[in-house]
Parts: sequence; C-alpha cells; structure tokens
Amino acid sequence: MRSVYARIGVLGLALLTGLTAAPVTATAATGAAPTVEERRLDGAAPQEILRRSGFDGVAPEFARALDHAHSYAQARRAVVREGGELWRRAVDRAQGRGPAGGDLSRDDDRPLYWARLGMTRELRSWEPGFGIDDGQRARLLGELERSSRGQTAIRYPHGTGVKRILVTGFDPFTLDRDIRISNPSGAVALALDGTVIETADGPARIETAMFPVRWRDFTEGTVERALRPHLPRVDLFTTVSQGRVGRFDVERTNGAWRGGFGDNENIGRTETVPVSDPASQPQWTATTLPYAAIVASETGRFPVYDNTSVTEIPAGGTEAVVRPQGPTPGSTARAGGGGDYLSNEIAYRATLLRDRLGLRGSLPGGHVHTPVLQFGAGNTTEVTDPEFVRNRLDIIAQTRAIVTVAVSATERTRG
Repeated sequence: MRSVYARIGVLGLALLTGLTAAPVTATAATGAAPTVEERRLDGAAPQEILRRSGFDGVAPEFARALDHAHSYAQARRAVVREGGELWRRAVDRAQGRGPAGGDLSRDDDRPLYWARLGMTRELRSWEPGFGIDDGQRARLLGELERSSRGQTAIRYPHGTGVKRILVTGFDPFTLDRDIRISNPSGAVALALDGTVIETADGPARIETAMFPVRWRDFTEGTVERALRPHLPRVDLFTTVSQGRVGRFDVERTNGAWRGGFGDNENIGRTETVPVSDPASQPQWTATTLPYAAIVASETGRFPVYDNTSVTEIPAGGTEAVVRPQGPTPGSTARAGGGGDYLSNEIAYRATLLRDRLGLRGSLPGGHVHTPVLQFGAGNTTEVTDPEFVRNRLDIIAQTRAIVTVAVSATERTRG
C-alpha cells in the first residue's frame, strides 16, 4: 500500500506501497536471536492459529529432521524437503485435500505464515555437531524461504493445449497493529495453485507463489529470481495483494519509488526502487492486463476499478502532485496506482522484468489489488468469525473470476 493509504487505514493499504529488501548478510542470518517476525510467533493469536489448523507440529518436526542431518548436504536436503512439504500441505488444506487438522477455515493463509516462521526460528538457532558457517546457514534459510513459498514448485504441463497462468500473493503484514491479520492475496495463492480454469479458448493452468513483506528480500532480487524462468513461458501473469476497502483495483501504472512504510521487520525504505542496471531504469511501468474487459465483467460482489491515478514530481518541479489520469512526460515517480509500498514494488519489478525480457508486446501482465479482508463487526479479539471467512472466500472466488476474464479477453484480442 502507499504511505498515504497507511494513514487512512493501514490494514489494507500497507501492501499498496512496495516490497523490497537488502541482501541477506551472513551475520544477519546467524545466531540464536530470533528476528522481529519470529518474535511475534509466541503470541496467543499465532499459537491459536497453529493449533486450530494442525500446523503446530510443523516446527518441532522440522527440528527433528535437522537433528538427523550429519552433514551440510544432508541438512540442505532436509530443508528443501520440509519446506516443500509445508507448501504442499498448505495448498492441500486450502483446496480440501487431506485432514483439516482443526476447526480453522481451510481457506486461511495464516497457518502457512506462522508455521514457516517456526521453521526459520528453528533453523536460525540450530547448532549441528558437524558445524556450519554463517554463509551456509544463510543459504539454508534461503532454500527454506523459496521452497516453503512455492517458488521452486512452479510446474506447467508440456504441449500447447493448456494456457499457463502465474499468480503471486503476499504474507500477512501490519501485524503489530493487529496480529490476527490474514492476507487475502496469500489465500488466493493457496486456493489457486495447480488449479485449472476454463476460459473462452480452453483450459488454463494456474501456478502460484508467495512473497515476504520485507524490503531486504526485494532488494536482494527475490522477485526477479522467482519469476525470470517462467515469464517467457506463460500466457498471462498477475501479482496480487491486499488493497483498498470494499473494492478491487487493476493498477494501470507502477512507480519506481519506495515510500518508507515499515515492513514485517519494522524497517522502512525511502528511495528509488533498487534494480540491476539502474541507468536504464524507467520511472514508470504499465500493466498489459486487459483492464477494460476486467472492469466491464461481472466477476463478484465487489466493484472492480481501472485505477489510473499516480503521484509524481512533474518534470522541472520539486513538489509531488497527484495525477488522476496517470504520469506526465519526464516526471519522477512518488507512487504508482498501487502506492509506494510492497504491492507497487512487486508490480513494478514484475512488469519491468517483462519489458526487459522483450515481452511487453506479447505477455499480458500486471497487478490486481483485492479488497481489505475485514473481520465481522465488533470482532476485536477472535482470530476468525463467519463474516471474516465469507469475505475471504468471496475475494478468492472473485480473483479467480478476474483471472478467467483476463485470459479469455487476451485470447479474443489475439484472435
């Protein structure tokens, strides 16, 4: 979300601003001290979420797997295996396969988030008898992050009979404001991973991945590393995050600016989005999703908007101004349609990668903001309620419908 939205209502708007991260250093990845995110894990709400989903045994099982490793190579295999199993388990639960593990709604994305943090905390404090150095521990943490987020599990069928769609989601965020928070984009990723939708031109397979709400990971290139192998092979992609209250938005323009809002590590960044080859970096990138068709279609109970507004410093100017119809020539970005925080940044990076791969004219891609996922009226303490579940299920279903419209509209245009 953008920082201006954060002041209006942080719940939904923090992801509208951008997501990035500084490189993980060996020093930062070692030692027994838990991270800011991991320290939240012992709160009553995270423990209840883990217990009521059956994911409370994930971290202890992972610790036992680590203890059975007698070399770095064995530890790496255990990390990749257990991280991948966590992702598969979360997807299976969301899609109704296997035991629910408790009474928490299957569509809930939070068990994955909190179970992953339990695993990273175990790995961060693990001291094997054979010894590992700081760099090895950092690499193991990286393997765990990627495998448990589905980033290494993206697989499409061979041949040309099925379209290929890539969708991404985010972790929960603004947890110090309300630790119970769920992120509907994460729930979308779990619900849609590996599913097939029927479009006007036939079936389309959706693969998904999740990203952290941490500036340092984005600076390190997590988005480009995860998406680069797949963009040349997919037929459409969309990054997804939580946005404004009561509405979906298709973000027309993304800006190269971080507005400084704190991430899940309580770190803020105020700067130009750091990318490779900054000399050729544009201030703006644009969606190539069929936004007109999406907005015109009946996809669900929430209204869907084509959001063209940005905030810029005009060419030759010094003060930021809002441009409802998009950026003017030569301007400097201060917020895209999706703001200046994590959402804007993943949209900017993904569409910049699309353009640098020479795919702008052939690959539909951009960013969709979901409505803020709200609890029922009066619920300020419970981790779930019927309205909360209904809202999340409706957002998931409408996102699926939006993706279906986008693929179908793209095929009609190409035809």
